[in-house]
Amino acid sequence: MSMSTITPVSQRNLKRHTSFGQSLRNSFTMAYRGLLKIRRTPEQLFDVTFQPIIFTLMFTYIFGGAISGSVQSYLPVIIPGILVQTVITTSVVTGVQLREDMDKGVFDRFKSLPIARIAPLAGALLADTIRYTIATVLTFAMGYVMGYRPAGHLDHVAIAGILVIVCSWAMSWIFAFFGVIARTASSVQGISMIILFPLTFLSNAFVPAQTMPKWLQWFVHINPISHLVTAVRNLANSGTIGSDFAISLMGAAVVVAIFAPLTVRAYMRRT
Repeated sequence: MSMSTITPVSQRNLKRHTSFGQSLRNSFTMAYRGLLKIRRTPEQLFDVTFQPIIFTLMFTYIFGGAISGSVQSYLPVIIPGILVQTVITTSVVTGVQLREDMDKGVFDRFKSLPIARIAPLAGALLADTIRYTIATVLTFAMGYVMGYRPAGHLDHVAIAGILVIVCSWAMSWIFAFFGVIARTASSVQGISMIILFPLTFLSNAFVPAQTMPKWLQWFVHINPISHLVTAVRNLANSGTIGSDFAISLMGAAVVVAIFAPLTVRAYMRRT
């Protein structure tokens, strides 16, 4: 029997019986690959570097006086809202880049390597947490420059940032699923925006819910983005952890429980 017939079979068996530890190491290696891509093409970070700055300036100075009477009094309202809106929107990139890599045949090349099949997908999701962290830090930093002084102090601000990163990572599983099943990267982005625009703008992120029509308030109150924004505001502005914090974490767990298996199953079929 020739080596050409042995090698593919042995490679498939190696992938199929890869241990959890090996899969984890492979995933971190793929995550490092994602970070190298960012270092070589830093323009990939434009959305997480410029968006927090532009959105914070724009929304604060346009709506601050009309909604809260002044910019300073609006900052405790808008900074948590901008943070959630920016980081959640950033999670769309996971699905878009995943689809682009699949279209370019990158994942086909990975199949020839003796690594866990799940590693490229898991690595992409891990690497994008760096993007969420950058967006979180920049949003709070921009708010501080503009005069925002969270009463919750650094420890509760850090918890708020971690909460947003965890929830965004959970949301990235949804967009990763679209990245696997969609035909093009542009369709992934289009579908994702259709989902995110109602969730982010029909929430309490920018204006209080009570200023909206009664028929719209019911959606704002059940919107998971509203719960996340309220949890961040409670942590950053008053240093308290309430029911919205628990609801946000439970929502993130439910999203992962549903979409992680769906994404992995679809990914395994496609690769």
